[in-house]
Amino acid sequence: MRLSNVVVVAKREYLQRAKTKAFWVTTLILPLFVTAISVVPTLLLSKSGSTQRIVVVDETGKLSPDLVKRLNSRAAQQPKKEESKGLRRRDDEGSISFQATAEAPAADRAAQQAELNRRVLGKELDAWVWLGPGVFADKPVEYHARNVSNILTQAALRDEISAAVRQVRFREAGIDPARVDEMSRSVELDKQRVSATGSRAESGLGAAALAMVLFFILYIAIIMWGQQVMQGVLEEKGSRVIEVVISSVTPFELMMGKLIGICLLGLTQLALWLGTMLVVTSPGIVASMAFLPAGVSLPTLSAVTLINFVLLFILGFLAYATLYAGIGASFNNLQEAQQAASLAMVFVIIPVMVMYPVINDPNSRMATILSLIPMFTPLLMPLRIAIEMPPVWQLALAYALTIGFVIGMIWVCARIYRVGILMYGKKPTFAEIWKWTRYA
Repeated sequence: MRLSNVVVVAKREYLQRAKTKAFWVTTLILPLFVTAISVVPTLLLSKSGSTQRIVVVDETGKLSPDLVKRLNSRAAQQPKKEESKGLRRRDDEGSISFQATAEAPAADRAAQQAELNRRVLGKELDAWVWLGPGVFADKPVEYHARNVSNILTQAALRDEISAAVRQVRFREAGIDPARVDEMSRSVELDKQRVSATGSRAESGLGAAALAMVLFFILYIAIIMWGQQVMQGVLEEKGSRVIEVVISSVTPFELMMGKLIGICLLGLTQLALWLGTMLVVTSPGIVASMAFLPAGVSLPTLSAVTLINFVLLFILGFLAYATLYAGIGASFNNLQEAQQAASLAMVFVIIPVMVMYPVINDPNSRMATILSLIPMFTPLLMPLRIAIEMPPVWQLALAYALTIGFVIGMIWVCARIYRVGILMYGKKPTFAEIWKWTRYA
């Protein structure tokens, strides 16, 4: 193999693709998307606020005073930290408020309900609820509104009605509701991460979030650039100029140049993305540090952890790139190759399915075994490292197996490419592809 030829092919692949509009459009879209999802939800949340005008009809005569007070007080109060029985109010319900009024049940129930419906249709009201005696026997409460798909508003209303019902039940049982709330407060965990330097307060979510970000960055890179590698390998074959090209370079030099050039371009794009994400998220991270409780710090990223992340990312990129290169070298056109490429997605989907169990218990037998499988190592091992550093022997074995897999795939791809690059017409079977690797 002549290294100069590999460099020429790699340079050509890199520059040719870097100059295309598609590359720069895709490079700019993701940072814009990240910026949008970082800023827009906050702006929308600050501007959003749903106030529902509601009438409460209480047949029991026991619930409406407390319930109306609860509903109307939501406009001025912050989301409660704790509810009865240790239940927490969901954060997305904090901006929902009510303008509630109580109405006594009339003798003619049907006429009263018809009048309430008329007011709802006339937009004098948004909704009305009917509290019958069965509410204390866990029967559903009637909720009438023009829009019954407002699940957040309904959840907030359901919580307030449930709290009011509990209060009445406690009082009728001779139990002080305030005393119950006091005695049923939930217990918080003061999380301390144990390390060689001692214990320090840490939420535990930071490390998991970091690991998940790296996981999905590699996931996106595999999906996007695996296809690019496969298309790059197929280009000359589809244009019927391969006979001219291989008169100057060997098939192995051509494949290696394409693989290196496209991989370097992919890593360049990822570096631009990461740099943009760092710039966009840094102000938020700095601002959040000012509001951390005393003794609590953000998760740190050691040099060893960072080096492992970078190496595993590059190995993962190369592992899947060689897999897609092998698929591209085996088939005649993009349509045939994409059918086989769909099978390769299984290796990406499985780590997604086991991601949360691995984060929850990074040293379990399942997490250990799966993280040592070369196709899963680049996705799962960073999760384990971010949560808790695995034993050195497992890291060494994972690196050895993954590097061996990459080298083996390059060898297999070269042998397939050497024969398949000049094969046209008939779609090869897997048995024929296997034969190519044996006698090439």
